[in-house]
Amino acid sequence: MRRAFKFLLRPTARQATALTAMLDDHRALYNAALQERRDAYRHPSKVTVRYGDQSAQLREIRACDPDQGRWSFSSQQATLRRLDRAFAGFFRRVKAGETPGYPRFRGAGRFDTVEWPRDGDGCRWNSQPEHPTRTRTRTRTRTRVRVRLQGVGHVKVHQHRPVAGTVRTVSVKREGRRWYVVLSCDDVPARPLPATGVAVGVDMGAASLVTLSDGRQVGNPRFLAAAAGRLARAQRELARKKRGSTRRRKTVAKVAALHRRVRRQRLDLAHTVARDLVRDHDLIAVEALRIVNMTRRAAPRPDPDRLGAFLANGQAAKPGLNRSVLDAGWGVFLAVLRAKAESAGRVVVEVNPANTSRTCAVCGHCHADSRRTQAAFVCVACGHAAHADVNAAINILRVGLARQGAEAA
Repeated sequence: MRRAFKFLLRPTARQATALTAMLDDHRALYNAALQERRDAYRHPSKVTVRYGDQSAQLREIRACDPDQGRWSFSSQQATLRRLDRAFAGFFRRVKAGETPGYPRFRGAGRFDTVEWPRDGDGCRWNSQPEHPTRTRTRTRTRTRVRVRLQGVGHVKVHQHRPVAGTVRTVSVKREGRRWYVVLSCDDVPARPLPATGVAVGVDMGAASLVTLSDGRQVGNPRFLAAAAGRLARAQRELARKKRGSTRRRKTVAKVAALHRRVRRQRLDLAHTVARDLVRDHDLIAVEALRIVNMTRRAAPRPDPDRLGAFLANGQAAKPGLNRSVLDAGWGVFLAVLRAKAESAGRVVVEVNPANTSRTCAVCGHCHADSRRTQAAFVCVACGHAAHADVNAAINILRVGLARQGAEAA
């Protein structure tokens, strides 16, 4: 398996300045490469510039520009590959008829990561034990962990858990005033948990984050809604600041810190709930949700009788629902659940969510009128009454078991 390990860096003041300069120089390289591609496309000859052409220019650039020459050659190649992937995604979206999203120039706040494609080439992840320290009861060896970055030096790392597998790529990321190192590791061994013989269906919701087929529910704390007041005040304060001023930069950092706090809260809840599900169940059936489609803006409906007028399309009711869905963090939770299940040897089955909330879990009758309200389900055929989310979770579990049995056969 491939897993990523993220650790906090503790650079000195001089190293933090060097890390900032490294980001700025890689961002300048990215923007210059983007400008070259734009100019080549606009040229009458329609010259095509690809990654190989720009990578071949790196030696000349490093020789002429001392700022670029002090950084790792491989990290600069990774920055050019990043631009190449952006263009590949652009052309793929154009071919598919989606919104293209042409690659844009990166400002100081939109370029926060530098990657080294291989450990040992411009960077080195290493752990070296110091001299053992004696205590009254035992001899304890402290481990000082550092990562060496070309042009920066040996930076201290707060390693809060062991690294498993083989380190392949190393990335340095800036989040606000903090710096992190991200290790992408291959061949990470799995840690299978003992079998429990229990399967569960999981229904995602906005009122409750998850509802299980056994009747248990995990509430949705609505972290973004809880921080909405502080965010609104910070954004009003930001709107009053003059662009380019020091106070505006401080207020931007304040708003970003509030959003990062909400993101960390969502991620912590997702890890907690997913850990409990994986520990207690062998098979977990979930809905194959298309969250992007669910939160997409409603398509306009032109009025055939009035030129330039439009019919009601339900968009007025969607912003509140979209905000609730995104605040619940379904995508984050499902990604964490799949990763933990893979490491623990559990099975996650995705089922089609169509009609799971309208079908009776007892008789199988499907009708829209059976779901009286958001929480109440009363079957119009047999009269079975249950919580709507619990009924849906039971249907999800039944479909998941049937699908798993069919695949096993």
